[in-house]
Amino acid sequence: MKRIVTESPPVEWDSLLAAHQITNDELGLVIVDHGSRREQSNLLLHDVVSLFRQMTGRQNVQAAHMELAAPSITDAFQACVADGAKLVVVHPYFLSPGRHWASDIPRLAAEAASACGNVRYLVTAPLGLHPLMAQIMQDRIEHCLAHAAGQVDACDVCAGTDQCRIR
Repeated sequence: MKRIVTESPPVEWDSLLAAHQITNDELGLVIVDHGSRREQSNLLLHDVVSLFRQMTGRQNVQAAHMELAAPSITDAFQACVADGAKLVVVHPYFLSPGRHWASDIPRLAAEAASACGNVRYLVTAPLGLHPLMAQIMQDRIEHCLAHAAGQVDACDVCAGTDQCRIR
């Protein structure tokens, strides 16, 4: 089955928020990954959240892990509400729309919302198929090939490991 991939049209955040009857200060974002027993993997999500804050100018953005590590979705949701959120958007930092997206994360978000006095929430689609994903993949592949050829330093993911070399 061939899928048609399109980018979302640019939308003004203020008009989006107005449609939901909230202001910028009343929006909280939780970026959630699976969680790992490997601390370096968990720390990467915090870097993703920092980058998102920097690139978007949004401050009420929290990292959460679905399981295996803290902070939990409930912890992050509560932090958003403590910072004034009346709507919390939960974004799964996952590539595919699997079981965690379809059932686990919505269940955990509902529990968190209930614990916060039924604050409204939205669970977004995961990253999925998007035109920029192909560019990201190409950039990573080119960098790793250049590193394996001794032309550039290892990227931040491979630095300090023996992962990025031709075997």
